Amino acid sequence: MTTEPRDPRDPHGLRDAAPLLDGWLAFGESDVASMGIPGHKNRASEFGAVIRDDVPLYAGLDLLEPYDRLGEAERRLAALWGADWARISVGGSTHGNQALALAVGRPGDEVVVSRTLHRSLLLGLVLAGLRPVWVRPNLDDVTGLPGGVPVERVRTALQRHPSACAVFLVDPSYVGTLSDVAAHAEVAHAHGVPLLVDQAWGAYLGFHPALPAHALAAGADALVTSAHKTLPAYSQAAFVLARTERLDAGRLERAFDATHTTSPSGTVLASADAARALLARDGEALLGRLLELVAQARARLGAVPGLTVLAPSPRLAVDPAKLVVLLAGTGADGLAVEAELDRAGHPVELADRDTIVPILSLADDPVTVDRFVDVLVGAVERHRGAPRPVTPSIAWTVDPVSVRPPREAFFADRERVPVADAIGRVSAELVAPYPPGIPVLAPGEQVTAALVAALRDVAASGVRVRYAADPTLHTLEVLRD
Repeated sequence: MTTEPRDPRDPHGLRDAAPLLDGWLAFGESDVASMGIPGHKNRASEFGAVIRDDVPLYAGLDLLEPYDRLGEAERRLAALWGADWARISVGGSTHGNQALALAVGRPGDEVVVSRTLHRSLLLGLVLAGLRPVWVRPNLDDVTGLPGGVPVERVRTALQRHPSACAVFLVDPSYVGTLSDVAAHAEVAHAHGVPLLVDQAWGAYLGFHPALPAHALAAGADALVTSAHKTLPAYSQAAFVLARTERLDAGRLERAFDATHTTSPSGTVLASADAARALLARDGEALLGRLLELVAQARARLGAVPGLTVLAPSPRLAVDPAKLVVLLAGTGADGLAVEAELDRAGHPVELADRDTIVPILSLADDPVTVDRFVDVLVGAVERHRGAPRPVTPSIAWTVDPVSVRPPREAFFADRERVPVADAIGRVSAELVAPYPPGIPVLAPGEQVTAALVAALRDVAASGVRVRYAADPTLHTLEVLRD
């Protein structure tokens, strides 16, 4: 018995279920001599293989019939998530977060926001002129990691700020911990405002019975998720989905388009559409394999003396597909461990002194995971030392002192001063250890001595501190008095 050979450009046979993928493949099969953009005209023989598969949307994927492939792909996306408005972004969850910020309220309005937000959402507040009312997650005493945002904190924030126009949460958190999204939705709706969720790290939620529901299924009004983080899509591919009972579809559309490129990559769009089709058809089976791989890795790592692996428990709700490794009990320095992982060809998503966060995805298999675990265990053993207390990252513990609205501070006159002279002044810039990209200092917030000391300690440990005008942190930009 013979079988048809698989098309290497569509090995899972998704073409019929993914209109953008079909358009991308059709463009490659056509004899198009484009007189439009991109300027390289797909002539890889002349300009190099790096541009071979770069196909535009316009005069590319939508060049051949049927037309409106993007519209059809987005209708299928909405149906899969149970949304009535959906768009595919080529600007990542950064674009999605900023579009949602522009889709609610008016300049000067308050919004209740989790302080563990990504910098993209903070800058979305700047773009929209919204004023944050911060709510912090619980900090877990055992692991030093953030848990969920307590529902009562959001309820209290809304009671104290009754004119707030929305609630923004990050769920799951960067380390996979979860809030009670359904309860948060009830609280937000009781106050007459929408719940918007940055679900960048949970594109697969809701597609396997062992996983939590995605935010829309739990009652949220909108979510942003990165198709490229945990699904097999090109970098920058993201989904923005909403229900429009409490959000205006026209406003969502305008907000999305206002911050979107007018020359979207057809290749990124096609990859997102293919990832959506794969999730719809085979998601439960593929996620079952992923959950098994993560569970096996968690079991192996948990057997290493002193090593702690974050797992769902009565104390913490955790995404079971997320792997987070805590090193304090081994005495090993996470940055030294990361260096060994890098040299062995296993770069990870995050490393600091106490934490290693690898990303296991649908693309992994027992061979890749076992090899990674072997290298990680070996590196931990080579760097083992005296156990130390857990020291929570400044990204999880910052308690900002807001003095001026972020947008006002962003556009205000500023000056650069020695960091010692910045203490007590109002920051004009955003500073964040990256990853995870959570601002520890934002425009409009007071610079404190404790914050400066913590930032210096983080930088001295080898963690990258980003976005400050002076990467050495010898100076800071503050508002001019």
